[in-house]
Amino acid sequence: MIATISRLTLLSLVVLSGCASSPFTETWKDPNATPLEFKSEKVVAVVLAKSQTSRRLAEDRLAQQIAVRGAQGRTMYSMLPDAREDNEAATRAALEAQGVKGVIVMRPISVDKELDVVNTTHYEPAYMNYWGGYYGYGWGASYGMPVTDTRIRETTVVYIETLVYSLKQNKLVWGGKSKKTNPDNLAVLVEELAEAMAKELKREKLIR
Repeated sequence: MIATISRLTLLSLVVLSGCASSPFTETWKDPNATPLEFKSEKVVAVVLAKSQTSRRLAEDRLAQQIAVRGAQGRTMYSMLPDAREDNEAATRAALEAQGVKGVIVMRPISVDKELDVVNTTHYEPAYMNYWGGYYGYGWGASYGMPVTDTRIRETTVVYIETLVYSLKQNKLVWGGKSKKTNPDNLAVLVEELAEAMAKELKREKLIR
């Protein structure tokens, strides 16, 4: 059930164009895919995160989004708490026994830290007053030579892959790669991506 972004690349990811409102930077669709008949069927939400707390919250959000769209949203952690990479056969047997028809997987594939050097200006709050403002700031930031005041700003960029599998066919139907800057938390990000994914699936006529 786990696919890497390199596999998606081999499957000819299509770069989105003219879709500025979409968080997906790349998407792929199986050219032979037919509409997903997931209505009233069980579809499992899988979020591959190391933190179990974050994973459960995120899977709950994703399952809710699945349910809103007419399927029976389920979470992997509730159906099979010990699902791991080394017990695929047991996981498959459990999902098949419960009649699961689809799996939607979200996995953070990388987290980057970007450092920006920001030049301060005389409009900065510390410059507005001498007493109780620049006096302390200036002394504290003095390096003995006239230099441009700078500040380092750290930005967190998270890349996530989203994959939609039809278990009936055991095949990847749709995949996407997205980029998010300074996300509040994983659960909120998953919810945003689920909504965007639904729009993409509708656009591709994979869901009604």
